Amino acid sequence: MCRWIAYRGETTSFEPYVTEPEHSLIAQSIRSLQSTAGSNGDGFGLGWYGEHPEPGLYRETRPAWSDENLRYLCRHLRSHLFFAHVRAATGTAVTRQNCHPFACGQWMFMHNGFVGSWNRLRRKVEALIPDAYYPSRLGTTDSEAVFLAMMGAGLDSDPLGATQALLQSLVGLVNEGELRERLRFTSAIANGRDLYAFRVAVNDAANTLYYREAGGGQVVVVSEPFDKETDWTEVPPNHALVARASEKVRIVPFDLAISGEVDAEPARVKRIIARR
Repeated sequence: MCRWIAYRGETTSFEPYVTEPEHSLIAQSIRSLQSTAGSNGDGFGLGWYGEHPEPGLYRETRPAWSDENLRYLCRHLRSHLFFAHVRAATGTAVTRQNCHPFACGQWMFMHNGFVGSWNRLRRKVEALIPDAYYPSRLGTTDSEAVFLAMMGAGLDSDPLGATQALLQSLVGLVNEGELRERLRFTSAIANGRDLYAFRVAVNDAANTLYYREAGGGQVVVVSEPFDKETDWTEVPPNHALVARASEKVRIVPFDLAISGEVDAEPARVKRIIARR
């Protein structure tokens, strides 16, 4: 499975987080320690926020360990919020359009996971993407389709509610009839200010997710730790990480109905937050 890192905090270069640590993302692309994939060599990508409201992207199909451009970019690019991702493909082509992160408007998204029986369900998932967002569908991955469907579900106004509503629809699809396909969704989304991450799975074990919080509003979220420090906190399965601007990180429940019935009230998640 893929490996990724998300950073939000003071403006910094990518190097101390992406390429420099002992178990950096480049090292994880060769050999990750907490992944079912032996390597993550099916491309990589960087996404960041700078002077413009929409994020910048750099994506490449070469393995991260063999592209010298990645080290130069990480040394010189600076941002207050950035994503980095190394890909292990799960059945779709290794193309630049299929590399993470993905962007639409001010939002950026990356994913570690899959929708089971994607070839069978692809048309149904893509039908969840409204016409206004479908022109942004450039690749063939389940990840990009899910992201654009989240946009259509109201990501701008209610990130948690939109994500829950979309995932609930996916639960209905993977549990159609007697089927119990696997769904894994360990992902991060950001809008230039706020950062959210999810560790969710249906009919399967959730992929790993950790975070580290520091002063100045800094938070780092990773698929697996890039060093041996003990201050990493694991996000529990079926929970979401909420790191809104000027607020401390919160970990909130994010359970989905296994029955596959669509939750008619996705705002339930917001009430959970309010009670914490």
